[in-house]
Amino acid sequence: MKDSPNLALVTEPSEYFRELITQTLSKQKIKTQPETEFYLVNLLGQFITTDTLFVRDQEGNLKDEPLVLKLKEAIETHEPTAQKLLFRQIGDVSLYTAGFFQESLGRKLVDVDYYIQMGGNAYQNVAQRAEEMKKVFAELAERFSTFVDVLAEVSSVTTPKSSETDILRLYELWIKTKSERAEKALKEAGIIPLDSIKKDIQ
Repeated sequence: MKDSPNLALVTEPSEYFRELITQTLSKQKIKTQPETEFYLVNLLGQFITTDTLFVRDQEGNLKDEPLVLKLKEAIETHEPTAQKLLFRQIGDVSLYTAGFFQESLGRKLVDVDYYIQMGGNAYQNVAQRAEEMKKVFAELAERFSTFVDVLAEVSSVTTPKSSETDILRLYELWIKTKSERAEKALKEAGIIPLDSIKKDIQ
């Protein structure tokens, strides 16, 4: 991969994200539907500015609405199209947040496993209601944690690295999600998770 430019200097974000997603999937040996890969590229383009992660109040100010409130709204909505859109938004925000903000989530009340559960369930609800892209949302639901790993890898390329190496945080992520990416990083740091040893023995 070429040296990754700062996002502010990228003139064609969709092509840049397509290259990142394609190469990350290849690096992690993940095979997926072309439509799902395309969805991930579009997701990154959608959240190129963090404004789209939040809703606006009546004055136009950004507010961080808890996903559980949006879930409540989705469950209580009776109009099928609106309900499907709300579940999709929950899935999209959960996937992006769990992938791109893993390090900061450890300092919040809810961690990455919350977003994985919330997002996977949301996409499953979309798949059950979708007429188009049904297989895409079903795959996103079934392999949610896998795609979180993909976005986390992309985040590590596009985001300046922290000056500190938080091995404890990596181990915590692995305990909660069994992330293959976190397991690989731990092994590179000389730490072999216990379950990994059992798996190798078997």
